[in-house]
Amino acid sequence: MAARKPIVGGNWKCNPATVAETQKLATAWKEKAFDKSKVDVVICPTALHLPLIKPELEALGMEVSTQNVSATGMGAFTGEWNVDHLKDMAIGWTLIGHSERRTKYGETDEVTAAKMAMCQKAGIKVIFCIGELLEEREGGKTDEVNQRQLNAVLPAISNWDDIVIAYEPVWAIGTGKVATPDQAQETHAAIRNFLKTAVSAEVADKVRIQYGGSVSPDNCAELITKPDIDGFLVGGASLKPSFMDIVTAVQG
Repeated sequence: MAARKPIVGGNWKCNPATVAETQKLATAWKEKAFDKSKVDVVICPTALHLPLIKPELEALGMEVSTQNVSATGMGAFTGEWNVDHLKDMAIGWTLIGHSERRTKYGETDEVTAAKMAMCQKAGIKVIFCIGELLEEREGGKTDEVNQRQLNAVLPAISNWDDIVIAYEPVWAIGTGKVATPDQAQETHAAIRNFLKTAVSAEVADKVRIQYGGSVSPDNCAELITKPDIDGFLVGGASLKPSFMDIVTAVQG
């Protein structure tokens, strides 16, 4: 099995309210250093905050990511930013397909595929989010949903070194509910097995798969022991000084 370097993402969503709060958080994180040779840390601030806090996060050994990217190029696309903007600003990462984009803003599988194609062409790394709703899990459709969402983007991916998959059961995001370590491992293993068939054994072995969904310092240590969990995409807990406890737990 390939040695997969763990990766922890912090998705700030539409938080915090002020630039000062982002700076206060970065200052707090300085108190607990991590070894960037053992774990990658990628932070996703709001689009407005990102260029202002980017130098401070990078000084900590972290990378930055946008939470979204356009499926289009330059031109008359009000409210969008695209891969050329990311490259110009030396932003190497973006999220694609987060469940909040899918469920609240109507982002379809076809749109995620178009965004993925743009990022692959530009060399932008992607944390690609997949996951099922509560009724889909209760209906036994978890694997079917994950495979559908992955199948949509597979034709657009040629460089798997630029891809991280984040499995986020929608019913666990921000709810305080967490998939048990065994539930998460079972789903991660199913994702990896699907990629082995759909793409190749090499890709399945090397691609990093994060777990997301109410991850906290209290539950991360047990989750990260599972063989197919390669890190976390953290929401609310990434807005706290204790986020660094998650990072250090993952680095081992």
